[in-house]
Amino acid sequence: MSPSRSCLGPLALIAAVLTAYRLWVIPHLGIDLYVDEAYYWGWSQDLAWGYYSKPPVIAALIAASTTVLGNGLIAIKLPSLLLYPATAFVLYALGTRMYTERVGFWAGVAFLSMPLVAALGLFVSTDAPLLLCWSLALLFLLRALEREGWGNWLACGAVIGVGLMSKYTMAAFLPSALLLLALDPWHRRWLARPQPWIAVLLAFALLAPNLYWNWSLDFPTFRHTAEITRVGHGERGLHPGQLGEFIGAQWLSIGPILGLLLGWALLRSRRLWAERAHRTLLTFILPLLGLVSLQALTGRANGNWAAPVFVAACLLLPAVFLAERRRWLLAGIAFNLVAAMAVYHWPDIARATGTALTAKNDPYKRARGWTRLADALKPMIDAHPGYVVVTEDRELMAHLRYRLPIPEYATWHPAGTPVSHYDLVTTLRDKRGRNVLYIGRRPDITPIAERFEGSTPLGKVVVPIHKDFQREVHVFALEGFKGY
Repeated sequence: MSPSRSCLGPLALIAAVLTAYRLWVIPHLGIDLYVDEAYYWGWSQDLAWGYYSKPPVIAALIAASTTVLGNGLIAIKLPSLLLYPATAFVLYALGTRMYTERVGFWAGVAFLSMPLVAALGLFVSTDAPLLLCWSLALLFLLRALEREGWGNWLACGAVIGVGLMSKYTMAAFLPSALLLLALDPWHRRWLARPQPWIAVLLAFALLAPNLYWNWSLDFPTFRHTAEITRVGHGERGLHPGQLGEFIGAQWLSIGPILGLLLGWALLRSRRLWAERAHRTLLTFILPLLGLVSLQALTGRANGNWAAPVFVAACLLLPAVFLAERRRWLLAGIAFNLVAAMAVYHWPDIARATGTALTAKNDPYKRARGWTRLADALKPMIDAHPGYVVVTEDRELMAHLRYRLPIPEYATWHPAGTPVSHYDLVTTLRDKRGRNVLYIGRRPDITPIAERFEGSTPLGKVVVPIHKDFQREVHVFALEGFKGY
């Protein structure tokens, strides 16, 4: 069924208004880049097939945006600002195909209103291309199952490959797709045909350059993933508290009211399973949600690790509740939008009510003060030409590199095993005899200074942000590196 334009226009208007609003909010908040944004921007200046913690798509998107628009905040954040509305339009197409146009419209609106999208919509992250690729892969998969031929299967495989190059979580799409084919007698015939398997091969062919990059550097991204998930870690065991935190994060990610509706729908999943469209969506919710919940129970899981489940969830909610619980659905979307506005304008609300922003009540504190700090450090860096700028701090290095033209930099990393991308691409091991300008948070760097012929403290730089929060670094001129 070709989508009617009767609901597409209103969805486009809502998406445009929300995007324009977020474009205004970013400079209005007066924030700098978050650490990951500055980190990814640094990647975009040196494009490669992989990076320490992520595959390369996010760096390529930022590179494309900043090449056209320069290195300002909006240009760096633009991929997320555009890709989330694009995902909403794919949800519209999915809802129209699976149910009705109204379901597609409300699925798109529900997605745009989610606190997860409201928050991440202000900051560039790997979740933006991941969710777009996940929704596109689902759309192409459903089209492929309904038609003969190769086109949609190859498109599905290509999108999965791009998704894998965005974030490895995309791999979870494959078992859900296999489960969908295996459970439906009509779809099961595809398991004996070459199209699905060629699509999988295409996906991994697109991932191959990243796999080769990892192999050539002893698999840093896979090691990092194993570390943050505690695979093979001695701390693995049962952690009910962490599972509770993860479930709470999912509830808040989709919104309190929509979260309750989703929980209600999942409790009724046995009844919903009888309908093919509902069953399809549950197949793309339950396996990933269950897997990451198990990971949270036995190790550790960040709140956004199951983010792709919200693609199917935003479709399932209007499909189930638009007729029988429409007011609750609309209330959930309205609550999300009002809550997002409150968070966006919290500094304004605090000023209007005479509430002082502090480290505890400012949700944007991690993105404040970096420009002033870098500008305050610039005279010290300029006064030491030929010195290698060194820090142990990924966050500090990312912001310094973004703000200042630092000709030569490296991380202090005697241990050998990398803990950031800077450890992969920089080294001091070949710089014996060189002078170093060390910038760090510690006032006492005796163990580091002992590796040099001479050490001169240059003082500390303090940037006040709130009455209980400031950025403070200490600077040392270190002469004659003797080696680790």
